[in-house]
Amino acid sequence: MPKISQKGVQMPASPIRKLTPFADQAKKDGKKVFHLNIGQPDIETPEGMLNAIKNIDFNVWAYTPSEGTLAYRLKLTEYYNKLGYNITPENILVTVGGSEAITIAMQTCVNEGDEIIIPEPFYANYNGFACMSNVVVKPILSYIENGFALPPIAEFEKLITEKTKAIIICNPNNPTGYLYSRAELEALKTLCVKYDLFLFSDEAYREFCYDGREFISPMHLDGLDENVVIMDTVSKRYSACGARLGCLITKNKEVIASGLKFAQARLSPGMVEQIAGAAAVDTPDSYFEKVNTEYTLRRDTLVGRLNNIEGVFCPNPGGAFYVVAKFPIDDADKFCQWILEDFSHNDQTVMMAPATGFYSTPGSGKNEVRMAYVLNTDDLNTAMDCLEVALKQYPGRVG
Repeated sequence: MPKISQKGVQMPASPIRKLTPFADQAKKDGKKVFHLNIGQPDIETPEGMLNAIKNIDFNVWAYTPSEGTLAYRLKLTEYYNKLGYNITPENILVTVGGSEAITIAMQTCVNEGDEIIIPEPFYANYNGFACMSNVVVKPILSYIENGFALPPIAEFEKLITEKTKAIIICNPNNPTGYLYSRAELEALKTLCVKYDLFLFSDEAYREFCYDGREFISPMHLDGLDENVVIMDTVSKRYSACGARLGCLITKNKEVIASGLKFAQARLSPGMVEQIAGAAAVDTPDSYFEKVNTEYTLRRDTLVGRLNNIEGVFCPNPGGAFYVVAKFPIDDADKFCQWILEDFSHNDQTVMMAPATGFYSTPGSGKNEVRMAYVLNTDDLNTAMDCLEVALKQYPGRVG
């Protein structure tokens, strides 16, 4: 039998989805499963975006330009310039989801065997994208005790070698919800300028900042235009994860020109998605105010319930819709499988993502779990009832 590639062997499975067979079996066994494992919001997609799809009128479902339609890039320019990015349509490459923006950024800016530094825990698929691009991830630990704040710059400098080409941040962070401050971004800027590094900024959760805190992008910093590459998506902003529409933004003309060649190889982003995406830009502020109020309530509910469970610690995140919590358990992977396979409370259970998959350092995150607060508060409270009982019954409880 022909053998698959070494890259196929090394490609990591998603910690967010790998327990799906156990969740499916639990449902077949009659259990209700509360999904806190994946960032699939139940928030309604903006009406204007849906109406744009319903009112589509064309006779040929055609290719679009590889860089995206001018109409959509003009609307995106309008959106980003309201945020103070000061860009033109020529600074934008429309991509098939945020995932493609990340892979194009890696393939455009980083050579095979070169290194990217990423504070961990980090979005698990960065490992997969790095594997696809033959890039080496150099993790730098952040810690739950201080809410996963940016590690000291001195720790970054210890990792920098002649192979280091970029730093990736996700702000607000998936999986921790940490929101980087202006001071932290200024420190990263100084580092990137000093060592001539790219700063990749994944901003999928930009709209979701809480408690009146301000979102700061590297695009807001002076003197970093040639280094910054923004990677974005409509998935979370408009609760449109199925749209698979994202973009790469940079003022570095060489990056845009080279990135376009990768975009040409996959032909074009979807036409319907760009029509819907253009309409989404006109979503009123009231939509986001309502959504932020809802996510704040859910965050407070989830964090409050978690910290009231004996032996559990969960920092209060400043953005996104995730938390990473520390449990009194021996092994998060075992626990997250056990709670689906061998446990139920009133015929209900919970699906979570073991945090080990969000770390690259072996052994890290073994007693941590990531949860997404994408369910309403009634379901979150019921899920926490299940979790509280499960943590008492789990055979591998410690402490």
